[in-house]
Amino acid sequence: MTDTAQPEPATRVPGSLRIAVAGKGGAGKTTFSATLARIMANRGKRVIVIDGDSNPNVGVALGLDRDVAGAIEPLPTGLVSRRLSGGTALKDPVDTVVKDFGVTTADGVNVLLMCLPKHADEGCLCSAHATVSGLLMDIGQEIDLVTILDLEASPEHLSRGTTRHVDALLLVVEPYYRSYETARRMAELASELPISHVGVIANKIRQAAHIEAMTEYCERHGMSFDGHLPWGDAVLDADLAGIPLYDYDREGPVVAAIDDVAERLLALPLEQPAPNGRVPSA
Repeated sequence: MTDTAQPEPATRVPGSLRIAVAGKGGAGKTTFSATLARIMANRGKRVIVIDGDSNPNVGVALGLDRDVAGAIEPLPTGLVSRRLSGGTALKDPVDTVVKDFGVTTADGVNVLLMCLPKHADEGCLCSAHATVSGLLMDIGQEIDLVTILDLEASPEHLSRGTTRHVDALLLVVEPYYRSYETARRMAELASELPISHVGVIANKIRQAAHIEAMTEYCERHGMSFDGHLPWGDAVLDADLAGIPLYDYDREGPVVAAIDDVAERLLALPLEQPAPNGRVPSA
């Protein structure tokens, strides 16, 4: 039976910023998310990263020891309860959840894990998605906190409304058509949720023509082009060496481009959703 109750609209206080990062597989979402998180932390922000991929890797990308990252326990589904008005909410304060289930990196980034299937044929991850949705809703009331949700390459987080309570959805796109189309489809789904800002980040850019093509595609489909990251051999070299990009090439062009994106994100004039859960039209 389908639950037709509409979840409560997202709420946020000034100073909180919830970002979801999505896109096609292999587009560079996790490297981008981890680097953005460390940039935000080194700007003095409190930062939470939620690994929303059922094949989690963001902990290692943030610089955690592999054994430490592998030992992070997924958020228990019992952390949230359904509200009478619809939607889910945490039973405990956000700080308590982070303390009990998170791991903190050397930069002070708190890492949480949405789910990690431990057995084959054990069923869907519906309750895990609901847990993250409730967590994101309550995080919106935290002051001076940046939260980054690194998502898997699937529209399920949109169809299940996991991203309903984010302020900005960033779609990481590679410079080829199939990746463009993935972003377009996700943007269309996102338009049905109360997300204040949906933007495209073009990754692995080798030439000016790639930027021109992405700009034209975004304009044609009404998507915001939020920035581009150059192709960088350092990204591959860092991964091969098992070292986070931020440590391997902190002064390099890719990290500098992500720093520019961070600047724009912090300056976004995010709107509060209307009572019906939709962001008011301009």
